[in-house]
Amino acid sequence: MNPVVGLDVAKGESQVQAFLDKGKPYRKSFSIQHNLEGLKRFLDFLQEIEKSAGGYQPSVVLESTGHYHTPVVQFLEEQNYVYIVINPLISHRAKSSSLRKVKTDAIDAYHLCELYYKEELEPYKKRGIQLLNLRNLTRQQESIAEMAAKTKLQLHSLIDQVFPEFRGVFGSLYSKVSLLTLLAFPTSESVLSVDEKELTEKISSLCNSRSEKWANERAQKLREAALRNPFQHNQYQSHIFNLEMLINIVLQYQEHLSKLANEIDSIAKEIEEYKILQSIPGIGEKIAATIISEIGEIDRFDAAKKLVAFAGVDPSVYSSGKFTASINRITKRGSSRLRHALYMAIQSGIRDARKKKTTDEIIPRNKRLREFYDKKREEGKPFRVAIIACVNKLLHWIYALLKNRTTFQDIA
Repeated sequence: MNPVVGLDVAKGESQVQAFLDKGKPYRKSFSIQHNLEGLKRFLDFLQEIEKSAGGYQPSVVLESTGHYHTPVVQFLEEQNYVYIVINPLISHRAKSSSLRKVKTDAIDAYHLCELYYKEELEPYKKRGIQLLNLRNLTRQQESIAEMAAKTKLQLHSLIDQVFPEFRGVFGSLYSKVSLLTLLAFPTSESVLSVDEKELTEKISSLCNSRSEKWANERAQKLREAALRNPFQHNQYQSHIFNLEMLINIVLQYQEHLSKLANEIDSIAKEIEEYKILQSIPGIGEKIAATIISEIGEIDRFDAAKKLVAFAGVDPSVYSSGKFTASINRITKRGSSRLRHALYMAIQSGIRDARKKKTTDEIIPRNKRLREFYDKKREEGKPFRVAIIACVNKLLHWIYALLKNRTTFQDIA
């Protein structure tokens, strides 16, 4: 006997279908809720299957459904049941092979059981709690960073309508001291209503790490900017209200991102792979944390090409009869966050870092990667093709480093 249970997972519930063996469905399908009562009912059913199958414990097959399948997966882990999480593309392909066009949750659960006997599906290799925590934090960091970037664009647009000359007062418009100063003096009228001494004292109190001389220079620049500002008299109080609100939102985002960065760093420092990846020139703390959190345990992949496929940078292939496509784009079927992190690592690695003081020689951050990139460009490869080739090369390096538990310098 080789029993299996197929779960078609939806929001808050799942449809259950069981087979005792190939071609031997067990009972009709039924649904369970993702709560304690529903999961207890599911456990009773699993035990019933095991008894009917002569003591063989059933495997559970389900599709990856974002976070909807999390309660079921955690329950199966606690009860020590083997489960298989499959890519929806695989199950969709299997369902499409049927001539009948029928789509119901019961049918989907039935097809998952049939797929178990047709394909060589491997048990799900779960990630450690540390890596899952790291993945949750890096994804939250990315999400908040995107929202912060959109808010900064809105703020930038509003400053253009209230105080455009303010942008040259501080080195960074979005530094904390810059935003707090703008919050205190959002218009030319508010700046010119106080003297230079009061401006200096206010700026100095907002940035204790700087000297009073620096604060005085900023105060002078602020007054000069107020005098040049085309909007000497603000006509729209709504602009000031929105400006203050957006400044506070940006400051909150910056505080949250700072807390996330500290939490990510404290968790990542306990993971050996974090230091290994940072040994590759061009990969810093943020990129290293994202890469290892998205990859998980390297033992989940038994070959470098599977890691490349997981990242979605393997080339698609199309060939039919005597025709073979000459232009093959990457599949993009893997982790988009991993692809983005790898792209940023390549951009940083091939960039020129500095010049030696004694010569005019340009020193790239990652010499080996830059040589590989230049070689591809000399072969006539377009920029994007050369970059993807570098991503593949980097993934092979990452696979070798993590498998052998060694640093980049040791293989260079």
